[in-house]
Amino acid sequence: MDIGSVAHRPAGPVSDRGKRDPFGFLPTRHTHGVNNEGYSTAVDCAAELDDPVGESLRGRHGHLSRWAGRAGTYLPEVASFATVGNAPDEQTWDGLARLVGRGEIADMFSCPARPPADWEPVFALGGRRMIGPANRPEQPPGSSADVVELGADSVAEMLELTARTQPGPFGPRTHELGTYLGIRDHGRLVAMAGERLRPPGWTEISAVCTAPEARGKGYAARLVGELVARIVARGERPFLHVVETNTGAIALYERLGFRTRTQVTFRGFRIP
Repeated sequence: MDIGSVAHRPAGPVSDRGKRDPFGFLPTRHTHGVNNEGYSTAVDCAAELDDPVGESLRGRHGHLSRWAGRAGTYLPEVASFATVGNAPDEQTWDGLARLVGRGEIADMFSCPARPPADWEPVFALGGRRMIGPANRPEQPPGSSADVVELGADSVAEMLELTARTQPGPFGPRTHELGTYLGIRDHGRLVAMAGERLRPPGWTEISAVCTAPEARGKGYAARLVGELVARIVARGERPFLHVVETNTGAIALYERLGFRTRTQVTFRGFRIP
């Protein structure tokens, strides 16, 4: 997971009452169009980003989900993320415990809900959620390397690269979440990025990574730019998550047109 506190929040549009929305959205209005920075003013889908795991599991990733009442997770080989919806009750937490298993870690992604008191905190990682431009971007300057689509026949290479670079959780079936792209050097996979969460109207860019020996060649910018172009071309918006301490990645994403929407905390708990 590319994933603290937000250093700054860009000014957003002004509401009917003259109040400025710091995240670039006005959640109570449904406005449309594109502003002079290339950002869509359509905000009717913004709420879906508040529970991207749940929205994905209930929608386009339904075939990759498993449920116990209101609690849901991805299939273990696909992703570790879980959802409990809004205001989960004891029954919902019990359902999640059955899905994940006693003694295992419930990866709550950015869900702020408080689990039962006897669930042991395992990790809490601060980060930011960033949204990309609504317009098809120009190809970023830098690498002219060929971009290839990665599928089931590339899983071993993808697992090896993510193990070396640690962009976040990546399993043997993660590639089924969406399109994954890569760059090879003399036949060896040295950079990749792909699509992960897919709430309605949005697609998350994730697993952005480059082998240490191939850095500095513009591969990450080329891959993210290509994914943004594909996402926008089908009428959706790109978004992503990044660790607050990963200042290099944040700077890259900002150069590619991404802006911070909100800060988030990624949490995991061991189920007793």
